[in-house]
Amino acid sequence: MWYVVQVRTGTEESIRSQCENHISEAILDRCFIPYYEEKRRIRGEWTLKRKVLFPGYIFVVTEYLEDLYEKLRTVIGMTKVLKTGEAFVPLSEKEVDFLKDFGGEEQVVEMSEGVIENDKILVQFGPLMGREGLIKKIDRHKRKAYLELEMFGRIMKAEVGLEIVAKMEEVGRY
Repeated sequence: MWYVVQVRTGTEESIRSQCENHISEAILDRCFIPYYEEKRRIRGEWTLKRKVLFPGYIFVVTEYLEDLYEKLRTVIGMTKVLKTGEAFVPLSEKEVDFLKDFGGEEQVVEMSEGVIENDKILVQFGPLMGREGLIKKIDRHKRKAYLELEMFGRIMKAEVGLEIVAKMEEVGRY
């Protein structure tokens, strides 16, 4: 089962590392942080950078949640397994499938590429292809798309890389 652990934003990598080093593989199958790629201009050169897709969250895969919960208490830094009421809630099968499809095995959402045609975004390449409905806003200058996703039982905002390569306007009809 996949679970979400809330951590202090900026400490995701440190807590992931502590989990992998201090919790046995018998309890913790996998611990990861989903990332996304974005293009950044550094000294006149476009470079790909990786950023955390869901700041303040890490993901754990385990069949032994109670044991994992006890071990998380030894991790330095604020950690809290997300729950509803008193019950720990794993990600739904739909959410797990989305994350596997969107980020791949490495859990890195690659840059997408698309065009704007008559004020509509058409993604031609990348993980956003066919998921244009998730896009709430784009920033062409920063090459980013701002998404709203239903995850963890709430609406989550996320950023991913999107490069718009062309803007086509329909010629006015008279």
